[in-house]
Amino acid sequence: MNVDNRQRLLRIAFFTYSTRPRGGVVHTLELAEHIQDLGHDVHVFALGKDEKGFFRPTSLPSTFIPCIMGERDESLDDRIQRYIDTYYQFLVNHLETSFDIYHTQDCVSANALWHASEKGLFPFFIRTIHHVDDFVSPRLIQCQKDSIYRPEHRLVVSKYWKVRLMSEFGVDSHIIHNGVDISRFRPPTDAQRKGARKKLDVSGKTVFLSIGGIEPRKNSIRLVTAFDSARRQLLAQGLDPILLIAGGETLFDYTPYRTEFFGWLHDSELEIGKDILLLETVEDEQIPELYHAADGLLFPSVKEGWGLVVLEAMASGLPVLTSDIPVFKEYLQHEENAIMVSAEDESSIAAGIEKLAIDLKLKQRLASSGPKTAELYSWESTAKAHLEYYYELLSAKSKPLFQHEFRCE
Repeated sequence: MNVDNRQRLLRIAFFTYSTRPRGGVVHTLELAEHIQDLGHDVHVFALGKDEKGFFRPTSLPSTFIPCIMGERDESLDDRIQRYIDTYYQFLVNHLETSFDIYHTQDCVSANALWHASEKGLFPFFIRTIHHVDDFVSPRLIQCQKDSIYRPEHRLVVSKYWKVRLMSEFGVDSHIIHNGVDISRFRPPTDAQRKGARKKLDVSGKTVFLSIGGIEPRKNSIRLVTAFDSARRQLLAQGLDPILLIAGGETLFDYTPYRTEFFGWLHDSELEIGKDILLLETVEDEQIPELYHAADGLLFPSVKEGWGLVVLEAMASGLPVLTSDIPVFKEYLQHEENAIMVSAEDESSIAAGIEKLAIDLKLKQRLASSGPKTAELYSWESTAKAHLEYYYELLSAKSKPLFQHEFRCE
């Protein structure tokens, strides 16, 4: 590609399945905003039940595709298919050739774009694969396979998922890591920390934070079981521990898992409101305050794409405990910038929680090293890496960067 083309501004369409604060949606907004800040023309498309927009304010040009996001007695298979069909019909009826780059972040929009590309609406599209779900339904398994095989180009957010895609699906991919907004997530001042703790009424307590809701991938049941065990030890040492569980928006129905979670909680000695606070609806502007109020992040996930929450906490100067899954080992080192535990071992998680509360020297080291690690993964650098990738693709295809028109009725 000649210099003029590489310097030419691009028109980029981003596609996501929701307006709610899930990882892929957060990724889409942050990436699009930072690419827009670099002067490029972006537009974000998302399924939405109304015109209220995304979970947080954004200056991004956006189109919300009308869709009821869940119906009573509708199976997950039928719901996902309805989402795909709704997305596809919108693309066919309202999207004219318009962008240089079409970039999707999830299974739903990837399937819709695949079918639309077969109609010749655009020459190719890119899919970022954050992780692969463990579906049991043949229909959803095929849906996921199509979202991996059908895109002509694939991005992943970690080396682990690049290897997994090649070994399990035989497809290659390009790595561009997630980023973190280091201007928004910063260590608190003493006044900010005091104010955040007072607001949550947790002054004087040892506060552990978990963000991501109650679901199998977040290892929620093992987490509360381990916390219960660690809590007894910490109480014996004069501490007053409390666990805050925040978030919970998800595409999938985890009712059986949540029922098991609350059943265990009911039978335990833990008291909701005293030992555990469930903050399932948290506004985006409250997230930094949660990091400021906490003494440690607990994130023993069994599966992650990269771990946006971990980087946000580290940027905020909050010591983190994570599982020792391969993804986290790409940027974390045990007792250097994180405490790493076995996701499958409740005693390992409990011991890590105790250490996070008691070992003050280690806690200080983690609080100091966290922001330094986060600085390596800014959204600005991630946006620039994406632009370089886009230009390389367009150059390889020897297609001119042409002007288009976009129409949404």
